[in-house]
Amino acid sequence: MPDRAAAPVIGVVLVVALTAVTAAGVGALAAVEPPEETPSAAFSAAAAPDGTVTVTHRGGDAIQPAELRVRISVDGRRLDAQPPVPFFAAEGFVSGPTGPFNRGHAGRWTAGETASLRVASTNRPTVRAGATVTVELYVSGRRVATLRAIV
Repeated sequence: MPDRAAAPVIGVVLVVALTAVTAAGVGALAAVEPPEETPSAAFSAAAAPDGTVTVTHRGGDAIQPAELRVRISVDGRRLDAQPPVPFFAAEGFVSGPTGPFNRGHAGRWTAGETASLRVASTNRPTVRAGATVTVELYVSGRRVATLRAIV
């Protein structure tokens, strides 16, 4: 008879253990913060033969310039030096970018605001007439826009 009484006790112990493990898993998931949402915004870009690249925020979420990363390519090849947005002076760029690309910009980048920078002639590949300039915008490591402009 003692062998038969052991089976229900083992079953109860296993059910209690399973309940404890499940509760711990649910508690751990509840404590995890949800991931940040990627901002949703619309932009347009223009480029000029003198190397000026202009990006306009057309609408959507405001962007914090300190969280912004900009990557520029010319005819599919990334510039050797990329802009450390926000900045004032940086290797490969003419000093004095405007708007949210400039480190002196106050606040967030909102709809209607334009930012520009000028690629220096020493940066390769050079921006020239007929080239396609691609501007990729990243916020907190997530790409929010890929823009193309023909010079």
